[in-house]
Amino acid sequence: QVQVVESGGGLVQPGGSLRLSCTASGSVWRIFAMNWYRQAPGKQREFVAPITEDNITNYTDSVKGRFTLSRDNAKNKVRLQMGSLKPEDTAVYYCNVDFLGGPYLARSEYWGQGTRVTVSS
Repeated sequence: QVQVVESGGGLVQPGGSLRLSCTASGSVWRIFAMNWYRQAPGKQREFVAPITEDNITNYTDSVKGRFTLSRDNAKNKVRLQMGSLKPEDTAVYYCNVDFLGGPYLARSEYWGQGTRVTVSS
């Protein structure tokens, strides 16, 4: 069993900051990447940013310069620091984990349940 848990969402005013966290636990042997997605009301889920096991990141254009990912490999945890938030950042943010459950198992992915971020005055 694998558990992926996001936390840190909430209500913030435009221009404010929030920090989201994602932790993977359970039958996780190696994590290749932990990825953030978001889904705004009435829209499709979109890719926000990945962070690989080598700490390589790649942000979608709409968040570049405002969002920063960091990773604690020992704890299978990533943090998404979000700054200069805009109303259009309002969404449910999901963490996706790309991993191996064991050395002889197939590569898999697992999603968390999401954490809601609302940017509003």
